Formats: sequence, structure tokens, C-alpha cells
Amino acid sequence: MSTTEGRGFYRRHGKRLLDITGAGLGLILLGPLLLGVALAVRIGIGGPVLFRQWRPGFLGLPFLLIKFRSMTGERDALGRLLPDARRLTRLGRFLRASSLDELPELWNVLRGDMSLVGPRPLLVEYLPLYSPEQMRRHDVRPGITGWAQVNGRNALTWEEKFALDLWYVDNCSFLVDVKILLRTLVRVFARDGIGHGEEATMPWFTGSHG
Repeated sequence: MSTTEGRGFYRRHGKRLLDITGAGLGLILLGPLLLGVALAVRIGIGGPVLFRQWRPGFLGLPFLLIKFRSMTGERDALGRLLPDARRLTRLGRFLRASSLDELPELWNVLRGDMSLVGPRPLLVEYLPLYSPEQMRRHDVRPGITGWAQVNGRNALTWEEKFALDLWYVDNCSFLVDVKILLRTLVRVFARDGIGHGEEATMPWFTGSHG
């Protein structure tokens, strides 16, 4: 079997098997941790414990992403949500820095909405802003972690992040996925690349320019 054939077989069959096995074991083994984080969020931030939002998945089709809440719902006098940096609590910063807020996405993986490894699912509002080349990031299932996450995460520019996402789409294989998963553990413990400059999260994507 050639390298190309091997990658094709992995994408069609092996990757989903890895996802089901990894997500299933993760939910079982991390069950007590998930309950502990849920309790901490309920006490420290309030309900609901889970944050749910529609995100574009494989081929751009929407799915309901779930993760632990890291922000409050505070609004200004006009009823508008305060900036992310104002709503991100101390507990929320810890959950993001440790990536514990992402753990419920294992359920998304088990359901088939996501993969353990792939481009991160962004906002539905960004879909009309992508170039045809950038849209190729939806040729694979979105992931809990990905090539961009282990190479800078939110410290990257949008252009750099999309370039890394497309590299993954073109080079996805079992060895690449294992490499990304192992490097993810290192990045999580290092807690780097979480923010973007002075902002709590990535700045809003307004489309490619130039």
C-alpha cells in the first residue's frame, strides 16, 4: 500500500475508529474530572454549566458544540454583552489555559460531529468571509486539537492559522494525528498560546485582506 493509499484508508476508516476509541475512553476515565469541573463552574460562574453554540463542521454543516462555560453573561446598561476580557472569570482563565473547558467536546467526537484532531470549529458567521481556499478547512471534521493549536494556537494571525489548517487537510495521517495529540499534551501543560496579544481570545475575523 502506497503512502497516498494509506492516508486515504486512514481518513475513511482509521480516523473514525481512533476518534470513537479515544473519546469513549476519555469520557470514562475523565468522568470524575468532568464532574469536578462542572461543579466548579456551577459554583464559580453559575448556570448553565455548559456553553452551547452552533459551529460549522464537516463540509460546513452546522452542529451544536458543547464546552464548559468560562465567561459570565454580564451585559451593559443597553443589554449588550460586555467584552470577552470583562466576562472571562479567573476560573474561566484557568479552564482555558488548562484546556479543561474543551473536555465536553469528547461527546461531540463520539457523536461524529468532531474529531480528536482537525481544524478548530470557528463561528458560523465566518463562513461567508472565507476564500475558496480557506473553505477547504471544512474538508475534514473539526477537531478538539489541531495542527494550528500545537503551533501557536491563539497567538497566531488568522492567515497563519488557516495556512496550518490547510496543511493538515492535505497531510492528515495516523502518524500526524498521533504527533499532534502528543504535542497537545505538552502545550496544555505549558499553557502557552491561549490569548492573542492584549485580547482574551482571537480577534474577530473580518475576512482576508490584500
